[in-house]
Amino acid sequence: MKKIVVIGAGTMGNGIAHTAAASGFDTTLIDVNAQILDRALSTISANLQRGVDKGRMTADEKQAVLGRIRTVPDIGQAAGADLVVEAIIENAAAKTALFEKLDQITRPDCILASNTSSISITKIAAVTKRPDKVIGMHFMNPVPVMTLVEVIRGIATSDETYKKVEELAKEMGKTPIEVNDYPGFISNRVLMPMINEAIFALYEGVATPESIDGVMKLGMNHPMGPLTLADFIGLDVCLAILRVLEEGFGDPKYRPCPLLVKMVDAGWLGRKSGRGFYTYTR
Repeated sequence: MKKIVVIGAGTMGNGIAHTAAASGFDTTLIDVNAQILDRALSTISANLQRGVDKGRMTADEKQAVLGRIRTVPDIGQAAGADLVVEAIIENAAAKTALFEKLDQITRPDCILASNTSSISITKIAAVTKRPDKVIGMHFMNPVPVMTLVEVIRGIATSDETYKKVEELAKEMGKTPIEVNDYPGFISNRVLMPMINEAIFALYEGVATPESIDGVMKLGMNHPMGPLTLADFIGLDVCLAILRVLEEGFGDPKYRPCPLLVKMVDAGWLGRKSGRGFYTYTR
């Protein structure tokens, strides 16, 4: 695979595009919003510059990476891709609608991957005529730094598709881990109930956010407390994943904390909105 297309230029999308281009792939980053595309390219440039400043790469190498990234607002530009990675909003209807379009636009041999953090790959694949070539590539944030990629096999994903994506992830400097298609996969099936329980502890007045995070950092050796991590991920994303888990398993243990629901309703989404469990300077 030589040509990679990333759909969605938000935090995850621009990180995936950055990583693909830095690994030598011709990369096209697509988003319908031109401002988001401009911001994504600026973010990638700034992140690469940090590498230059720290002596990890030269200025010429930075320019070479940027030269391998093309930004366009037209989804039709995905036509020549060997692999498309979808990184749009965590919404099942939006994702399936996009995959229906991609199935029509791209070559029959093109692999279609989703960066979804919880939504069924099997359901996404079912709207295409190539379910054997649909797979999950769940990158971790920040993508250029974090090495894990959950590679999720839908019920119809072929061994050939899995092996190609596994090898690609390695070429991108990542460590692929195979996961089967269940709500939340592994990462969020384990992580989100912990975050939710931390929110319940705050909701019930057990301790302050600082104390809850402090216990988990100092006692459990977590690099980041669960409430700080929730702010980093985005409280709206956390809520969406918990609802996928609750619906997918039909188990009340995944019920989102009322405080989380209220904060999302208020627009307190964490770091990206300037306010979550903590306040941030934007």
